[in-house]
Amino acid sequence: MTYAAIFACFVAIALSGLRWLRVAQREHYLPGSCSRFAKRWWFGLGFNTLLAVGIGVNVLLSAVSPFFAFLVAVPVAVGPFGLKLTGTAPGPVAWTRRLRTLAGVWAALNVAVIAVGLLLGFGAFLAAVAAAATPVLVDVALKITRPIEARNAQQFVDSATKKLRSINPTVIAITGSYGKTGTKGYVAHLVEASRTVLPTPASFNNSAGLARAINENLAPGTEVFVAEMGTYGPGEIADLCSWVRPSIAAITAIGPVHLERMKDEATIAKAKAEIFTTAETCVLNVDSEHLAPLVDELRAQGKKVIRCASLDATADVQVADEGDERIVRIGGVELTRLAPTDANPTNVAVAIALAREVGVPDDVIARRLGDLPTASNRRSIATGSTGATFIDDTYNSNPAGAAAALVTLQHQATATNAARVALVTPGMVELGERQFEENRKFAAAASEVCTDIVIIGATNRKALVAGAHEGRARVVLVDDRPGATAWVKENTNAGDVVLFENDLPDHFP
Repeated sequence: MTYAAIFACFVAIALSGLRWLRVAQREHYLPGSCSRFAKRWWFGLGFNTLLAVGIGVNVLLSAVSPFFAFLVAVPVAVGPFGLKLTGTAPGPVAWTRRLRTLAGVWAALNVAVIAVGLLLGFGAFLAAVAAAATPVLVDVALKITRPIEARNAQQFVDSATKKLRSINPTVIAITGSYGKTGTKGYVAHLVEASRTVLPTPASFNNSAGLARAINENLAPGTEVFVAEMGTYGPGEIADLCSWVRPSIAAITAIGPVHLERMKDEATIAKAKAEIFTTAETCVLNVDSEHLAPLVDELRAQGKKVIRCASLDATADVQVADEGDERIVRIGGVELTRLAPTDANPTNVAVAIALAREVGVPDDVIARRLGDLPTASNRRSIATGSTGATFIDDTYNSNPAGAAAALVTLQHQATATNAARVALVTPGMVELGERQFEENRKFAAAASEVCTDIVIIGATNRKALVAGAHEGRARVVLVDDRPGATAWVKENTNAGDVVLFENDLPDHFP
């Protein structure tokens, strides 16, 4: 029976591994990510919690009899319920070289654990332990392979560094809790009429992405390179700056994003401020209480600081919505007046400051501000298959962005006199201890605008339902994105307006 129990656990380990290796890839191979998501799946949903308790009990009992290892293998093989064996959103698992390496190391760890068990006469027990601890062992494999992958990636960074030095463009770096991708697009739009410019594509904002953008896209003659930089923790942006070496850098905003990793906004601001390591010119959104104090610190280091704002009239660059107009001021002097748009005014102000620093004339900036591009999946507006107006804000949702999206929703609903105004959302994530309250407040605000709130999945269901019940909106609960899509198709028509706010991949419960 011992060998049969071990074989059953091997099968369970293989099936469970398919799930957790996919989670590792979706979470950018961060050690600890699988254990964190395992906690959500096994202990955040009622029936899965019962299974988890049963697994734990049977692991202990398998030390007495190998029969109980079978009772571990079955739920591990099929659970946690809801986490699919193969991924569908945003796509199936990609068996890259990195994932194959990770899988090989993880498999070796399992073989080692079970081999030790057989040598000690506890084969079934340790096989049951390995099966139950699949996400933990994947995290161990992530820690083992991380330095290996870092060495593999260094060759691409070295190549990108050499190419960047040989072409020698002016390098602009942009970071922020939110707004960095949109601001990058604004900068490229303002600069491209005067100089040859290359912005990093999409959200290529880590070391691998920046190296790839440079190696594949940076061409001789490029005068300005605009690099978006992201971070999951302190030190990451400093590492990027050590080889990208921006001479001009900007922070768009600081907000409650990645709080699970960085705990509070002060830590986030400090990590983002690493972007000024090599910069001679620093551009700051001084409307932010977390960024305004950096002005004196940076000036004390001998750096040029450009203050940007929407609210602060003393800022070097101000973009303010006043009545029915958007007014742009440089040093307190009006540059131009425009019709208000959904482009965040402080992001526009930062983009103007950056464009001026690389020599774009003010008259060119004024002329090009009227048709700033909209970043993909960021409050882009289109007509859906049902004839309803769809507002796509599915990328990188955060409290400030979600609030702005509700304003856009309300404007569209008023403009079209919509009969049905719907919000479709799984809520916001990575907000740490504030996640419940931020999602509750978001749903409460939405319930004042919407006739229907469609809540996807279980991750933020309790918070969103609590907030939605504070207003007049009807609440619709669906299990996944296909369920939400089906509801929209069946319940909306021409004249209705639907906001899609955030889109979580299917490894979230």
